[in-house]
Amino acid sequence: MKSSSMNKNWVDVLGVKASAINYQSVLDRIFSWVKTGQKNYVCVAAVHLVMECQQDASLLAGVNRSGLVTPDGMPLVWLLKLADYQQTERVYGPDLMLKVCEQANRSGTTIFLLGGAEGQSQLLKNKLTQKFPDIKIVGHVDTPTRPLGTQENRQIIKKINASSAQIIFVGLGCPHQERWMISNVPRLKNGVAIGVGAAFDFITGRVKQAPKWMRAIGLEWFFRLIQEPRRLAKRYLILNVSFVWKIAGKFTRSLLIK
Repeated sequence: MKSSSMNKNWVDVLGVKASAINYQSVLDRIFSWVKTGQKNYVCVAAVHLVMECQQDASLLAGVNRSGLVTPDGMPLVWLLKLADYQQTERVYGPDLMLKVCEQANRSGTTIFLLGGAEGQSQLLKNKLTQKFPDIKIVGHVDTPTRPLGTQENRQIIKKINASSAQIIFVGLGCPHQERWMISNVPRLKNGVAIGVGAAFDFITGRVKQAPKWMRAIGLEWFFRLIQEPRRLAKRYLILNVSFVWKIAGKFTRSLLIK
């Protein structure tokens, strides 16, 4: 079902309001928030997040309160296109991060990096600085343990606020990063938080990225499953099958109603 709003088109994907959007529209929205000093957060959504929302009503509500729920997974892109939003493109977390950094490099927008294994946020800062020499990365914190403890989180919020960062990249993994943004963006003095999932791992080279052709046809999950079968088996085999089953059931019910 399409939103009645002319300014925010979206499609209901099992209760998640997936934004019908492309990279340029996302960049325009993010930097308009930065320019006006508006606090907000962006959920970069794949099937995993949609299925996590099926089990957690508060997570679903928080995701739907975000400024944007971008289609990171190809199944969401296909569903948006089926709903006649042909301008939709996959807004892939790692690519979105690099595009935001490119624009921030030109505009002087300040950035904070939250996430990664021990030492990884510093490595990511180094990689981004090499690629974008004028980028202003004003702080970074590793998060090898997730979810974050209460005291640790208080210190992180304090550090982000002291840095006056305008964009906070959150790489805690799904659904930790979404829960963090939902709970903590209201506690920030300023800033747009963007949950970028495995972008920290891919950009630093800690995890090998799937070839572009596999990403384009929706097979990135298979590439990652081969790399990390023990960690990702449940996510990609059980959750993906459940997603397809639920979507098929939804379409079948809509046809029967017609």
